[in-house]
Amino acid sequence: MSGQRMMIKGTGPMELEAFIRKQFPERHKEWLDMLSPSARKAFSGGILAFELYPLYDTLIEPAQKMCDLFYHGDIQGAWIAGRHNSQYALKGFFKIFFRFGSPQFIIDRAAKVFSSYYPEGRLRVAESSSGRCVLQIFEFPEPYLILDHIIAGWLEGVLELLERKTRRVEITRFMAKGDPVTEFVATWT
Repeated sequence: MSGQRMMIKGTGPMELEAFIRKQFPERHKEWLDMLSPSARKAFSGGILAFELYPLYDTLIEPAQKMCDLFYHGDIQGAWIAGRHNSQYALKGFFKIFFRFGSPQFIIDRAAKVFSSYYPEGRLRVAESSSGRCVLQIFEFPEPYLILDHIIAGWLEGVLELLERKTRRVEITRFMAKGDPVTEFVATWT
């Protein structure tokens, strides 16, 4: 499709496929078979974590097909997958941040992590205080509602990993609906 040229680091698509393999192991092939030929080819060839792939083919379409197949079309499936995928943050270099970091410490580094996943996207921490933060995606050439839900779920999962007793994440504005930013408001205790 024209206009769909954004790229994503392979980690995002790998996390989505890992979620599907774990949650729906008997139906993984059914999900693969639902994908367009270009998306199916990317996953059949094996996604590499540090390579760049077309965002639409390797995350947006596959996430939508996952929601259609396993969640009766409900976009909340993307949020659930995002929450699960935050567990990948415990691996490798970021493990130490979760061991010793506060939510503010982690969130203040969110912009750097975001741009490593989405090289053409920009995220800022608009507010950060004890128990609350506001993150805004202010530059993203191809906004998608389903991606907003994946990111919100990931943020909620990070708060869970940081063992916050109560946590709430809301998406209050959407670039995909015409707002100038996509805004995530997270609160925790």
